[in-house]
Amino acid sequence: MGHKPNTETPASALHLSLLQQITGSASVSSDSLVYSYKRSFNGFAARLTDAEKDKLSGYEGIVSVFPNRIRKLHTTRSWDFLGFPQNVKRATVESDIIIGMLDTGVWPESQSFDDSGYGPPPQKWEGVCQSSSNFTCNNKIIGAKFYHGGRNFRDSQGHGSHTASTAAGDIITPASLLGLASGTARGGVPSARIAVYKICWGDGCWDADILAAFDDAIADGVDIISLSVGESSPRDYFEDPIAIGAFHSMKKGILTSNSAGNEGPAPGSVSNCSPWSLSVAASTIDRKFTTGVRLGNGKTYQNQIKSTISFQVFENGNVDSGTTDRFSCSDKKNSRYCVPNSLDRNLVQGKIVHCDDVSGGQEPLAAGATGAIMTTSYTEDDAYPLLLPVSILTDAEGATIVEYINSTSDPTAEIFTTRDFVDNSSAYVIYFSSRGPNPITRDILKPDLTAPGVDILAAWSQDTTVTGLPGDNRVVPYNIISGTSMSCPHASASAAYVKSFHPTWSPAAIKSALMTTAQPISVPDIPDAEFGYGSGQIHPSRAVDPGLVYDAGEIDYVEMLCGQGYNITQLRLVTGDQSSCSSAATNGTAVWDLNYPSFALSSEKLKTSVTRVFHRTVTNVGSATSTYTAIYKAKVMSSKELKIKVNPKVLRFKELGETMSFRVTVKAKLKQSGIVSGVLVWSDGSHKVRSPVVAHTLQ
Repeated sequence: MGHKPNTETPASALHLSLLQQITGSASVSSDSLVYSYKRSFNGFAARLTDAEKDKLSGYEGIVSVFPNRIRKLHTTRSWDFLGFPQNVKRATVESDIIIGMLDTGVWPESQSFDDSGYGPPPQKWEGVCQSSSNFTCNNKIIGAKFYHGGRNFRDSQGHGSHTASTAAGDIITPASLLGLASGTARGGVPSARIAVYKICWGDGCWDADILAAFDDAIADGVDIISLSVGESSPRDYFEDPIAIGAFHSMKKGILTSNSAGNEGPAPGSVSNCSPWSLSVAASTIDRKFTTGVRLGNGKTYQNQIKSTISFQVFENGNVDSGTTDRFSCSDKKNSRYCVPNSLDRNLVQGKIVHCDDVSGGQEPLAAGATGAIMTTSYTEDDAYPLLLPVSILTDAEGATIVEYINSTSDPTAEIFTTRDFVDNSSAYVIYFSSRGPNPITRDILKPDLTAPGVDILAAWSQDTTVTGLPGDNRVVPYNIISGTSMSCPHASASAAYVKSFHPTWSPAAIKSALMTTAQPISVPDIPDAEFGYGSGQIHPSRAVDPGLVYDAGEIDYVEMLCGQGYNITQLRLVTGDQSSCSSAATNGTAVWDLNYPSFALSSEKLKTSVTRVFHRTVTNVGSATSTYTAIYKAKVMSSKELKIKVNPKVLRFKELGETMSFRVTVKAKLKQSGIVSGVLVWSDGSHKVRSPVVAHTLQ
């Protein structure tokens, strides 16, 4: 992963020299060099042929060579929902915390980034505001850089402004999306500073730019890195720029918070799996939206399966169906689904159209429709703005609507204006959130936890529209969107909040505090439970006082990598010292003995009994004199398939900072399902240090 060498020769000169050996020409090597990573770690990005790449891979001292792939981008009420009110206790040094946002840039004029009342940047800050004619940093946005040959770091997509304001946006009242979700918009740490690194553009987020931003952010002095970017197919740690950047961040005491991905609910779809970073799933909050419809026969339907956001009422609009007997189209087969170029404008213009599928509404709008009623068999609970008024109903409801259309010569309908309401049902992981098991290291549970990522209101760029689609002219200061991109900055802010109270805590200690204080999610017994939410829903106010933490550092992760089969030569290039693998690591137990706040073990197949012994060490950060007792159990459905034993069962501490070790033996027999789980809680009567225990056979 490229440890920065201690040498007087500039890293860029070494990189050019190496490229010259590969290409055979000094001028060619200079032209081929894209980035020289030299501030925080050692590496470079260059344009090479396949032959040159293969030649470079064979050189001594090279950790890895991998292609520059593209990755994709993976909010008023959410903080209150987490039990984290505006008047929560704050550290006096919160304004010294700097969150590095690696995203699409930021819209600096947003009220969320106003710097009124802020003093100058913290003395530790060593970054810059890269010169730009249309962008000005201030004492809130204290630094900004752009990559990929761009010319400014202004957000033209909205995503970066949304994530930055969710993490550290100022307190703004009132805020809403055209009157919806009205309330106070605020970040989790509204006094913290923001450093912007624009790595994503219209064509996506490139690996080389991601590494360059990590290189800069680490050297600039940020405290937390927030990155809502990933890909659908995870890579080896040594070939994953996010894992590489997060590793070097960890070495410098910086926790990287990552989105888990939006490829769910497929098992093994979670991305950003490195154990030294925080992987965040997306879950619901208690705010929902509904856009109902009333037919001319008086029947009313309130969509409960997928909310859309509409801002106009079309009373008594004619409604027509996309079925082939109702439309004269060039493509009758697809007109019922309202696919592109399938609707006849002569029949659709000025009407509400019925579609047997869900889309963004581009085709009905292009054909002149004033609204759409869409039907689907899928249950999806996230809301999103569309180009025209839309109500999404079930297939069964859609069938009754078609019956009504066919029963009269003049069918009419009215699509109601969207309204928001409080839903008191428990939070759960949304369908799109990527699931475990960890595809890289099966015996480390991922994602680590979940945070609000559904229907989040936050700042938006005025250089785009509500949807960003052609035909949309609605420019707004705040927007409502969903994704693990939205849950990630909730976790980033929570980590920053913990760090503001405990500035000397390691990234692993902060991560442990967030995981072990997470709120258990009450959901029915479903196969992918912990693979959906990890340790549970984040609870930042509890994380400030976790009682005990599972700490870890660079050497612990190196031991784990030893257990993953990486050789000593590679590891020394990573660490920059004479690190070696212990006997435990070479015996294959290093993964289970990584001091991680959760416990996972895998079995090759069903009906196989597997036993694992985990060694853990906890550090007392609660009360100086305290006694913790182990409470452990399997879920009811798993009681006969999962046995947990802890030794010793009691830990007695006499001072703060004292460490104590224990052993957990887990025996699992997977008979009917691919996953069984339980929980281990250390309790002193005041603190509950909770860890999930998961056994699985999922590949």
